[in-house]
Amino acid sequence: MPHQSHNNLPVRRLLSPLRRFLQIESASGGVLLVCAAIALIIANSPWAAAYHHLWQTPLVVGIGQFVLDQPLEFWINDGLMAIFFFVVGLEIKREIVDGELSDWRKASLPVIGAAGGMLAPALVYLTFHGLGAHPRGWGIPMATDIAFVVGIMALFGPRVPAGLKVFLLALAIADDIGAVLVIAFVYTDQVAVNWLAIGLAGLALTACMNRLGVRSLFLYVAVGMGIWLAFLAARVHPTVAGVILGLLTPAAPFIALPRMRDSLEQNLEQLADDGQSGRQHALLEAIAWTAREAVSPLARLEHALHPIVGFIIMPIFALANAGVAIDIGWLTHPVSLGVAAG
Repeated sequence: MPHQSHNNLPVRRLLSPLRRFLQIESASGGVLLVCAAIALIIANSPWAAAYHHLWQTPLVVGIGQFVLDQPLEFWINDGLMAIFFFVVGLEIKREIVDGELSDWRKASLPVIGAAGGMLAPALVYLTFHGLGAHPRGWGIPMATDIAFVVGIMALFGPRVPAGLKVFLLALAIADDIGAVLVIAFVYTDQVAVNWLAIGLAGLALTACMNRLGVRSLFLYVAVGMGIWLAFLAARVHPTVAGVILGLLTPAAPFIALPRMRDSLEQNLEQLADDGQSGRQHALLEAIAWTAREAVSPLARLEHALHPIVGFIIMPIFALANAGVAIDIGWLTHPVSLGVAAG
């Protein structure tokens, strides 16, 4: 029986994306905690006014008459967080295609757990507060942050079973789907149908580009920015567009492994026989293109964006949003009691 490398075992190949995901999540969870603590300390210090003024600094982006003049807080919460939710969409797509959500028997337990983990806190909140002056606050205790959970698990190291980590990841993905649906249908203002139609047309164009095999990242970024603007004008939270774009990202490579092997062998043979430097450059570019396209766009984008989201976007989001002035009198407010209990 031929020797099989441990790195080539199917289980290890399947768990390697999960391992990398959890490593980034655990490290970025610590950064997130530090940034949230810094924001809380500053917001309750003599520099509180300067802290809040910073996030209201206007930032103008546009060309000619098409200008968006919004505070820095907007560009973080609606701009950078759209990238975060795009990565969430990628993770959801990966789990649906080839993960814990690919089979209903595997997905049922984390999906039911996520549903209960969202409904129970909302019901607890409504029990404390009812449908009074702040009924929409039930969405706050529903949120689950996998980064903090994974950070705590990292403290226990190998004593945490791999099955538990996989279950929590699937639970987080299912929870993200529920959170996106809540944002889309509950926390979205009155929709401008004409702009929403333009955004949906952009999503249809993206799907067509995928089907036609368009590989230009520039074109996808340009169309994605147009979709983001259309959703923003439609008064639909643009982070929803980010999730949908992530779900539309192809999960299959453009070049299958057998074709990649044949192409690489052919190009390497020509490279060994050809002594012309110009031809060698073209062959090396062909080899690089073949190797790149043998990896799915979903895997390539998730691999590139996940560290950026974990170590840059989420810490900035925490710095901008976790700075809440603590007033002891608020602790007895029904909203505070409902959120804490939930």
